[in-house]
Amino acid sequence: MTTCKSTQVTARKRIVIKLGGSTLEGLNEAFFSNFKTLQEDGYEIIITHGGGPAINRELEKRDVPSHKINGIRVTNEEAMEIVQSTLIGQVNPKLVHDLNQAGIQAIGLNGFDMNLLECEFLDFETYGYVGEIKKIDTAIIDILTANNVVPVISCIGATETGQGLNINGDTVASEIALAVGAERLLLVTDVSGIRIGGEYQKEVTPEQIRQWIEEGEITGGMIPKVEGAIWVLNAGIPKVEIVDDTLTGTTITSKELVK
Repeated sequence: MTTCKSTQVTARKRIVIKLGGSTLEGLNEAFFSNFKTLQEDGYEIIITHGGGPAINRELEKRDVPSHKINGIRVTNEEAMEIVQSTLIGQVNPKLVHDLNQAGIQAIGLNGFDMNLLECEFLDFETYGYVGEIKKIDTAIIDILTANNVVPVISCIGATETGQGLNINGDTVASEIALAVGAERLLLVTDVSGIRIGGEYQKEVTPEQIRQWIEEGEITGGMIPKVEGAIWVLNAGIPKVEIVDDTLTGTTITSKELVK
């Protein structure tokens, strides 16, 4: 994948926050308060989001079957139209509205806007209309964040010919974090981080995570999330955090960074 970066990116303090699942159904006051605190601390914030629950409701309403392979939603042509219209037409405007109402300037984006997310088909025979990001043009992100506006990016990409493609939400967040040189990537979920032996962990390493997976302490949907976090760390993002909608949870850092 290639990226188009501003020469100013490296001088900026940036955080990418990925919202997904039930967290999109209604953010609490603690989220907005902590969000504003990050802004006051000088961070430029970029939000990415999926919209699984809303998409599932629309697919069910229209009797369109849906299933996942390797955590990726198999998306046929009819489903793609529903995914695109739901994310761009419903989920994104609602999230932008909630941010604006909380006093946070925000604007909605998707992969079509200024060639933000240029994609190719990931594997059409297996996944259908699912995209793999080939290029990220960060120009629109740079313009907005320089003016204290939060970009809110839905996980819809576009091919060179203008075909919309569905992209995994964690993948979009990770790729954008790398493209903008983010210091931190926050994956907001419906749990307060990684829970081991009944206790949430504040700070962990990739080595610990691999051990916990082997021991069966980390299971289910948390596995692809932590594996994605490790990939992002290896690619150069200093910190990945798995947090709840108060923006607090578990910080994952490479071993040499842990004190």
